[in-house]
Amino acid sequence: MSPDRLSHKFAALADPTRRAILARLALGETSVTELAKPFEMTLPAVSKHLKVLERAGLIARGRAAQWRPCRIEPGALKDVDDWLEEYRRLWEARLDRLDDYLQELQAKGKTRERKK
Repeated sequence: MSPDRLSHKFAALADPTRRAILARLALGETSVTELAKPFEMTLPAVSKHLKVLERAGLIARGRAAQWRPCRIEPGALKDVDDWLEEYRRLWEARLDRLDDYLQELQAKGKTRERKK
């Protein structure tokens, strides 16, 4: 996965409208008209959001006569999750070491209190 594709995905996910569209598509395939209903924007504006999501590889759009179904791409966020997992492991390890250190300090403090 090139960093460029990952950047496109993060840029697409940065917008709350696009995240809401993805949340709706996670429930199943639907039309652009149905996707536009909860938003106070024109169909062309929703279509622009869909193009960004499509270019990022997060959704796919089909064509069935007059119906233009949109669907979320299965596994499209896997590379984002993989990237985040590296940092999750890093910070969990750091926090575990901090926890160990704090417990060590608390144990030393209790030992000092008993000696008094």
